[in-house]
Amino acid sequence: MSLTQYADDGLFSPRKFAETLLTTSEDIARTAGLGKDAVQRKDRIRSDKTQRRLREVAEIINKIEPRFGSALMAYAWYRSQPLPGFSGLTAMQLVRDGRADDVLDYIDAVDAGIHA
Repeated sequence: MSLTQYADDGLFSPRKFAETLLTTSEDIARTAGLGKDAVQRKDRIRSDKTQRRLREVAEIINKIEPRFGSALMAYAWYRSQPLPGFSGLTAMQLVRDGRADDVLDYIDAVDAGIHA
């Protein structure tokens, strides 16, 4: 799928995430490491931090979706699968800690055959 499935009027939209991933905006906020206000107040949705975190989640899910066959299965992986080499942390936990680049690098390494 395209990153645009998560966007509305040129911004990443918590509502679009929730619709696509069959969850709530509050759940999206939690999995991105954001507070509830970040996905409910228009000024907070537009903030750099909120948009960055939503973009990171979208990039990760979009990158692994072909491997799992659906955005919903990719989201389940993002939330629950411990990543080797990261002390049992999931992609979600790493993103919440500000380490989305580490997750993207890990996915690229797996795709390149470096990690099994």
